[in-house]
Amino acid sequence: MRKIVMLVCICIAVMMSGCTLVQQPDKKIETSQIPVESGKEMNVHFINVGQGDSILVQSPSGRNLLVDGGTKDAGKDVVAYLRTKGIEKLDYVVATHPDADHIGGLISVLNSISIKNFVDSGKVHTSQTYEKMLQLILDKNIPFIVPSIGDTIPLDDDVDITVLHVGDESNDNNEASIVLKISYGEVSFLLMGDADTKVEKRLLKEANVEATVLKAGHHGSDTSSSEDFIQKVKPKITILSYGKDNSYGHPHSEVKSRIEHISSQMYGTAEVGNIVVETDGVDYSVITSGSVEPTEIADRVLGISISRKDLRGELVGITNSGDTAVSLKDWKLVSVVGNQTFKFPNISLQPGKTIYVSSGPEAKEGSGYLKWTTGQMWRNDGDAAILLNNEGEIVSEFE
Repeated sequence: MRKIVMLVCICIAVMMSGCTLVQQPDKKIETSQIPVESGKEMNVHFINVGQGDSILVQSPSGRNLLVDGGTKDAGKDVVAYLRTKGIEKLDYVVATHPDADHIGGLISVLNSISIKNFVDSGKVHTSQTYEKMLQLILDKNIPFIVPSIGDTIPLDDDVDITVLHVGDESNDNNEASIVLKISYGEVSFLLMGDADTKVEKRLLKEANVEATVLKAGHHGSDTSSSEDFIQKVKPKITILSYGKDNSYGHPHSEVKSRIEHISSQMYGTAEVGNIVVETDGVDYSVITSGSVEPTEIADRVLGISISRKDLRGELVGITNSGDTAVSLKDWKLVSVVGNQTFKFPNISLQPGKTIYVSSGPEAKEGSGYLKWTTGQMWRNDGDAAILLNNEGEIVSEFE
């Protein structure tokens, strides 16, 4: 009882030292679409912390936000990763909920990196990890913020970060998860924490959940990522953050099947390591620690796919995420708006490899590149790409 009273006192003291985010009026939650300037990139890093979550957002103006820090043992790896990116200061840290696989690593972050603002779900937990985290926040006099649904995090004028859910009064830690939607121009990210299907049902009624990239809830557990929710989000990319050979069986086959059914490309940290999504607000690309390849489940189902489309750079990546080499002879890549077609030569794409079709004045050839033409083949304001096999069947589409 004494320990619980002490913890509550710490919480009250920390909360009193905090400030508020930008508060929004009560209404259906919509995120804004902000016009973007060419050449300004936002990078979102899904850090491989094993069985846990840790996500770094680097805004176009160079400001930094960290969402969760993995387990206590992963904390040093998170700090090392931040420093490889030249980060010595975090403008915001968000603890989605007090489970150890989300906040454990934040102890190392608090001890090693300067933090300007700390955003917490407000869900009180009696663990030593949570108590130590609160004490460090208090000792370092870091503003402590418990947001409300609809609040926005003012990280960058060009980026909209909206709190779609937070449940400090929930009985369950996962239900208390802060859910964030991050929008930069036409590209958006939905970060679900460990939010379950109960939270998803509320979001379907009250929020705009459509997103380009989905960080699936609860490491791919079947307690999250319901069929209705996945169908509504319609992500082009789905990120699964989990530990290899974990005892929970994450990610569950039902969840992977739902993601595969909507042709969303799946990437798992256990399979490909750190995952970075780079975007200028119009186009985006996925970079992993190794080669750009989806998880094993996606490998078996999707095979050959369009993995990258850079309209401004006139570059389209074709990836073989299967187990065997595939001949691309007489396959075709189509620029839909201009109805222009590139016919592949007699080449084979090896498993796990990507080949790029290059066009425009700086078109490349050789060493993984196929030159289409020096003319402009893609519209910078949007142009879908379609990949056809040698029988004229659609193999992959990339809007």
